[in-house]
Parts: sequence; structure tokens; C-alpha cells
Amino acid sequence: MKNKRLILIAVVIITIIGAFMLFRSCKKEEVVFNTTTVQKKTVEMTITATGYVQPVDKVDIGTQVSGVIEKIHVDFNTQVKKGELLAELDKSSLIERVTQAEASLVSAQSELTYAQQNFDRTKQLFEVKAATQAAFEQATNSLAQSKTSLANAKANLHQARVNLGYAEIYSPIDGVVLNRAVEQGQTVAASFSTPTLFTIARDLKKMQVEANVDEADIGQVKVGQKVTFTVDSYSDDTFAGTVNQIRLQPAVASNVVTYTVIIEAPNPNEKLFPGMTASVTIITQSETGLTIPREALNFVPTEDMLKKGETLPDASDRKSRGRTAWVETPEGLEQRNVKTGLTDGVNVIVESGLQEGETVVLSVFQERQKPTQGATNPLMPQPRGGGRR
Repeated sequence: MKNKRLILIAVVIITIIGAFMLFRSCKKEEVVFNTTTVQKKTVEMTITATGYVQPVDKVDIGTQVSGVIEKIHVDFNTQVKKGELLAELDKSSLIERVTQAEASLVSAQSELTYAQQNFDRTKQLFEVKAATQAAFEQATNSLAQSKTSLANAKANLHQARVNLGYAEIYSPIDGVVLNRAVEQGQTVAASFSTPTLFTIARDLKKMQVEANVDEADIGQVKVGQKVTFTVDSYSDDTFAGTVNQIRLQPAVASNVVTYTVIIEAPNPNEKLFPGMTASVTIITQSETGLTIPREALNFVPTEDMLKKGETLPDASDRKSRGRTAWVETPEGLEQRNVKTGLTDGVNVIVESGLQEGETVVLSVFQERQKPTQGATNPLMPQPRGGGRR
């Protein structure tokens, strides 16, 4: 009985020792560096905004006379040339006004002829003392009034003919019809304001984006800066443009102040349609050079990670040295003082201190090693070696 107890105790002790040794072999950890390579890239500072795609040159065409639309010669998306007839108004009333004005002109010419003859007779009689001064003055006044009436009649005739010409609506530019706001038979009234009949865009291959930029960002925007933007219809395409104009008139909505920035946007394939919503990115600064992630400037190693002979500076020394980065070498980590330039918050330009292709450390983590084949419990039975029998 006593021997059995001793054997049991021995087995328990051996098991505990074997488990402890196995645990130690599994707990070994290896230091692993998260690194990146110094390489040449472009770092950009940007601001974002939203806007709408619009034609560069858009004309609203109306009419200066009232009437009924008699004929419409174009429709939506029709390509038109300058001087091409777009629509015609009913001309019957306008023609009648021209006829009335012509009659008034004939009457005024007749009155002038009579007034001239009367003036000539009265003048002859007045010169021989056969007519009074009052009669001569009356004849002179009648002649002047007749001349004025004739001038007014000519002007009225000219205006009536001009209004008749307004009954035919012509295109003022080469372009495409974006909108047709009237139908045949519709009555348009031009008494108080000019009604819009058509909207024509000059060239849809030259578009612009009217972007609304927040007042906090407008100070960074300059004419000539490069712009990229996307539209929902072509989510995989990025369009390019250039800042062409910064309008000083602010827009205030819900206490938010924005300014309109006009961006030239070439549209050679005519993918962009008027009115599309554009997500705009304006590149305010750009610099190309050797870059590293900003994360690398915040890394601080431990003493056992350093290159042989390298010492870890204290906090005050690190502050006096300025920006530092740690380069991985076969002997360990080596500290480099670097001069930085433009940063976009993720990457930073390195002006000096590092060479292209060097490996800098971003962070470190410890990776637990997997037990090797030899890391087994020595107290457990092992398979016998040897080949097959």
C-alpha cells in the first residue's frame, strides 16, 4: 500500500514537471517589427466640397412679344446653329399692326404735303402784306406738327415691323437644346417679363463644376489649382479639372457660409451631363519626394532592440534632436535624425536623414513562437526511430 502511494506521488510530480517544461517551451515569444520602405511618392494637401456640373455657356431664349406659339421647329437635345429658326408665333395681329402703321404713315405724309402747301401760300401772302402775322405763324406751326407726325408714323411702322420679326425665334449661338419650355398652341405673355422658351448650351464638351466651398477652406483655394471629382453615374471614373474662378458673393444657408468656386472640367467624351452632382477634391498643396508614414516618427524602441553600440537617448535629448526615425539593420535598430516637409496626416515628406530603399520601423509586437518539433514533454513516451521493418 505504501509503495503504491509513493508511485502515485512520483507520477504526479513527474507530470507537473513535464507540463511546466512544455509550458515554458510554448511561451517563448519573438520580437517582430512592423516596417515599411522609404520610397518616392507624392504627398498632397486637399479640401473637399460638393457641386453641380453645368455648361460653360448657357443661354435662356425668350420672346419680346406676346402671342400664341404657332410652330416649334426643335425639340430637346436638338443640335442647332446660330441663326437657325426655333419657333414661330402667330403673326396675324402683328401683321395687322404693321398695316395700321403703314396707313398712319401715308396719312402723315398727306398731312405734311397739305401743311407745306398751306405754308407756301401763306408765306407769299404775308410777304405782300396780304396775310396777317397770326396766319403766317399758324401755317408755320402746322408744318412743324406735320413733320413731327410723319416722324412718329415712321417710328411706329419700324416698331411694328420689329415686333413682327420677334414672332420668329432664332438661336443666338451654336449649341444643343437643353430645355423646351413651351408647346405648340401655348400662349406666351411678355407684358411684365420675358418668358423663357428654350435653354441652349453652347458646347457640352466644355463643362464646369460650380462647387460650394466652406468659408473655413476658401482661403486655401487659388485660381489654377488642380481638381479631381467624381459623379455617381461613373463611380469608377475620376475626372480632372482646374480652378478657374472664386466668386466673392457668399451663400448663407442655416448659418453656414459657402463660396462658389468655378472649376473647368473638359468633357471630350460627353459623359458629364448638366446638373450632375460632383464630389470635388481640390489639391491645395503638392510635393513629391521620399516619404514615410507619420507613424514612424512616433516609434521609440527598447534598449535590447538597438544596434550594438547604439544607446537610447533620454526624453530631453530626443526633444533636442527633433524628428527621429529608426532604421532596421542586420545588427539592430539605428536612429536617424530626419528633416520633414509636407504631410497629409498619413504620410510625410523626408527632406534629409533617410535614403530611398531603407527600412524604417513603424511599430513592434511580440509574436509567440510555435512549439518546435523538439519541444515535447521528455517524460512522455517517444516513438521509436528507425526505418520500416
